Amino acid sequence: MKRIIALLFCAIFATSAAFAGKKGYKIQLKLSGVKDSMVYLVHYYGKPLPKIYKSDSAIFNKKGIAEFNSNDSTFVGGIYIMLLSDKKTYFEFLLNAGDDISISGKIGDLPGSLVFRNSPENEPFKRYEEFLKTYSERQEGYKKELSQAKSSADTADVRKRAVAAAKELNKYRKDFATKNPNTFLAEIFNALEVVQVPEGDHFLPDGKTKDSTFGFTYFKAHYWDGWNFQDDRLINTPLYDAKLEEYVTRLTLPYPDSLEKEADFLLKKTKGTKDLFKYTLWWLTQYIENSKVMGVDEVFVYLVENYYMKGDAFWLTPEELKKYTDRAQKIAPNVIGNVSPEVKVKNVFTQEDVSLSSIKGGKFYLLVFYSPDCGHCQKEIPLIDSVYKAAFKAKGGKIFTVSTEGDSKKIQEFLIKNKLEEWTNNWDPDNQGGWRNNFDVYSTPTIYLLDEKKIIRGKRLDHSNIMTVIEMMEKRAKDQKK
Repeated sequence: MKRIIALLFCAIFATSAAFAGKKGYKIQLKLSGVKDSMVYLVHYYGKPLPKIYKSDSAIFNKKGIAEFNSNDSTFVGGIYIMLLSDKKTYFEFLLNAGDDISISGKIGDLPGSLVFRNSPENEPFKRYEEFLKTYSERQEGYKKELSQAKSSADTADVRKRAVAAAKELNKYRKDFATKNPNTFLAEIFNALEVVQVPEGDHFLPDGKTKDSTFGFTYFKAHYWDGWNFQDDRLINTPLYDAKLEEYVTRLTLPYPDSLEKEADFLLKKTKGTKDLFKYTLWWLTQYIENSKVMGVDEVFVYLVENYYMKGDAFWLTPEELKKYTDRAQKIAPNVIGNVSPEVKVKNVFTQEDVSLSSIKGGKFYLLVFYSPDCGHCQKEIPLIDSVYKAAFKAKGGKIFTVSTEGDSKKIQEFLIKNKLEEWTNNWDPDNQGGWRNNFDVYSTPTIYLLDEKKIIRGKRLDHSNIMTVIEMMEKRAKDQKK
């Protein structure tokens, strides 16, 4: 995934249609107290500090002046940073496509001494930063007061003042955005607006029953109200990644249907942009790939089939795109809810041909891919047997194993040593069964749970959660009968 991240950030940024015709930027920076040293123009990309990316560089001349000049037609702007050569001294400012601005200040007094010319948005941005600094100091003071509070009344008083300060900050942003609706700073303030859930009791349509989920539902429904999904400048701010993370990890149920629905929602909203769409698709993909939630890999297949394979991952080379499609093709056959692919192997004791479909009469089937030489398997397989004897067998469960490597003698010795002859134990000496790709067996043990119709109900399980999945299945079936 690190390589995919590198591909994303190394791709050439393309401007959205909203900023077509405005090219590059011109910046003259004059700082007293500095000369003959480098200064870097850097920017955010979805995440806050310290994640920043170099855009340009210049050298201060003997007069303390550095100039940046770009005719890049793909430039869109955002919150940019002037970073001095010590990599510690910096200040933020707003930069838009086509800007021709001058900035002056004193090296020992940044950002306080900064003066912007031909840049009407940066003076209010500077004032906002000063307001924000004061606000942060007040909040730190409230935290200290809370830690020293001696009574509940003291605590309530501090919290009341902290809430009032937060409302003051929100009002500051809202008032500016209302009075200056066509500015980039207004876009930023709108994006920062926190959803205010209406107070009081709320009821279901019957008018009598209180709606216990109203707060959550309202918050989620209005979460993106202030965000302009068509303004690519917002990707060059430290805001988007955190909003995506909160929306997907805290406001979206971790089920394939829910995740696919929200992915479509976000990608439809960003459609037509370059950077916001690109970042959204990348973020969703890496989140799903790294998820530990069983069955969520179905969403990876969905994203690949509906976006990558339809040409939307425009920044990838054909070779890079093939890695995604190949991975999706390995996952697709074993998605939870699918009928299990067939498994044709040989019984390791009799050497007779056997198939998964030929094993009948079970209410549940455990499909276990393992290796007798695998250290983890040597610990896990006996534990699975304990689960089998304690509960799985009584539930009508049967176990079908496939040894992924080793000769028949070694496999037999392993099975006999652990007293596993009651299972249907198999191997594939010629590796002709196709199970490695069909079940995405890239490590051992790999364990699948099937129901009586051989539909996949659990995957990549271990001894600790086999019965938990079965109990969930039984509970769901019971609830559906009510």
